Amino acid sequence: MKFSLEHKSAVVTGGGSGIGKAICLAFAEQGAMVHILELQVEHANETVKAIEIMGGRAAAYKCDVSNGNEVRKAFENIAAKDQIDILVNNAGIAHVGNLEQTAEADLDRLYKVNIKGVYNCMQACVAYMKSKGGVVINMASIASTVGIVDRFAYSMTKGAVLTMTYSVAKDYLAHGIRCNSISPGRVHTPFVDGFISKNYPGKEKEMFDKLSKSQPIGRMGRPEEVANLALYLCSDEASFITGTDFPIDGGFIKLNG
Repeated sequence: MKFSLEHKSAVVTGGGSGIGKAICLAFAEQGAMVHILELQVEHANETVKAIEIMGGRAAAYKCDVSNGNEVRKAFENIAAKDQIDILVNNAGIAHVGNLEQTAEADLDRLYKVNIKGVYNCMQACVAYMKSKGGVVINMASIASTVGIVDRFAYSMTKGAVLTMTYSVAKDYLAHGIRCNSISPGRVHTPFVDGFISKNYPGKEKEMFDKLSKSQPIGRMGRPEEVANLALYLCSDEASFITGTDFPIDGGFIKLNG
């Protein structure tokens, strides 16, 4: 079976909803044991239940990825009972605003989760991968490489995710660790629905259609489509791929000129 993850164990951060949940379901369907690190552990438990209903295997761990001690303890707990073959750094938060609309507290908040959180998880993980190899996927964004209106702090963090990906890929080649990133465009998740309802009350459908049409392909992406790309990159079929960013954006980066 192509893209099989049988006999492999994956750690996915932010797997309680949206893209992270879709990745957990896709990995479990292909045979992986999925360990979910999630601040809102009740949401991770819902993902675990969905995986178990389909006959897969998963476990949930309450963890704040911005807290290095919590991350190290979570990985120690996982490594004590399972190998760690795959890490997907999916947990992240957003902020809307340009430079002047970004307070120092906003910058610090995004840094802690989107940059430090990725750093914490990769540092904890590579110690367990160095002896046998592994795969790391970091969730970047189209904002890593192109300018997005009113996304100053978010773009800053996702640019850092991209360059951390390149650095880790280069530094751990000899250890058999592959490291790539995925850069989604606008994907229809509960976050998008919440953002629209909060900022455009009474105009939800109008704004949803407008945001959908901002993608050249004419619609938003689906979490499952991002999950399928992550599945490929973590499978043995992608064993010749490392140090690369993969846009999945409906043509946004190249066709929006």
